[in-house]
Amino acid sequence: MRIGLIKETKTPVDNRVALSPDQILQLKGKYKDAEIVVQSSDIRAFSDNEYRNRGIQVVENVDDCDVLFGIKEAKINSLIPNKHYFFFGHIAKMQEYNRPLLQAFLKKNITFSDYEYLVDDHQQRLCAFGWWAGVVGVYYTLQGYGLRTKKYTLPKPDIKFTVEQLKKELKNIKLPGIKILITGNGRVSHGAQFILDEIGAKKLNQEQYLSKTAPSTLSYFVATTEMLVKNKQGNIYSHSDFRKNPQNYESIFSKWAFAADIYISCHFWASDAPVYLTKELMQEKDLKIKMVGDITCDINGSVECTTRSSTHAEPFYDYNPITGKEEPAFSSNNNITVMAVDTCPNALAIDASIYFGDMLSKYVFEPLIQGKISDVIDRATIVRNGELTPSFSYLDSFAKEK
Repeated sequence: MRIGLIKETKTPVDNRVALSPDQILQLKGKYKDAEIVVQSSDIRAFSDNEYRNRGIQVVENVDDCDVLFGIKEAKINSLIPNKHYFFFGHIAKMQEYNRPLLQAFLKKNITFSDYEYLVDDHQQRLCAFGWWAGVVGVYYTLQGYGLRTKKYTLPKPDIKFTVEQLKKELKNIKLPGIKILITGNGRVSHGAQFILDEIGAKKLNQEQYLSKTAPSTLSYFVATTEMLVKNKQGNIYSHSDFRKNPQNYESIFSKWAFAADIYISCHFWASDAPVYLTKELMQEKDLKIKMVGDITCDINGSVECTTRSSTHAEPFYDYNPITGKEEPAFSSNNNITVMAVDTCPNALAIDASIYFGDMLSKYVFEPLIQGKISDVIDRATIVRNGELTPSFSYLDSFAKEK
């Protein structure tokens, strides 16, 4: 089996990669017959020479590879028929903008496995960037707050930025004594909490957070989903029931919203789940939130000021709560500034790639190289040899629509 790491072709560019040079060496050292090549790229966080200097073959063409690994969706015109691709496909939830991609898989007799569905027997994800999204999301949100208030400045991450540099930059400025509200308690939230703990922010309990006393230092509170909703029939909250029947719940987000200066969204959200930060709530004169870091980035979802995703080049835009329209970032003190970068981990492309590559090596690369049947890979395979797999057969009508 010949494995290739493809050049990222999506715009805006993504600098991450499935394996670092050292991780390829580790695999080749463990499996002497492993063939792994890297398609030349001028945007990757690891340069071509970093691979070449470790004796790894860098090629222009990957037509002779059997399995191809990317990070984000590959451009349709770059897809090679009859190959097995791995990347984040964003098609399994019937995302309209990627319907042509699914149709191309079927037409070109491609096998496609989606990283998002690499799960264990209990449906827990095994390979994800969520923790890193939380880390970077906090940095960008605090950067935006500094630009909005003109109290401090933080540099824009470059392609070689690391988590250690990120922490150093945050520790070098004087952060204000304000309250941050974090929603959710999964990987993204844990990444956000990690970076706040690392820079000395104080984690508040419920009483401290709801107190009207302003904190003397940067502080935060984590509101889990159980705190954000209540059952419409008055039944006791059940996480499994909420996941299955989110329409049976209503938001009690306002209880927490009025105590916050900054809101960082890290929770999972389904389309029929309650809306938290509503248009009506944002018009309340007592709402202090003027900076929102929407790391979940569900467009027009549970955070209604998130009208679109933003980019690393331009992470911020303003939302006018009166008109409900987007305005230029930092254009009015009455607006709410939104950070909605949907590829946050790319700001720490080196660290995030190494972390992701470790997980992929264990759960994907090693079984492939050994030729083993893998339930993990099977569960993530949406298309096999140009046909939808049974678990994803519900996409059939979606794929046939024009």
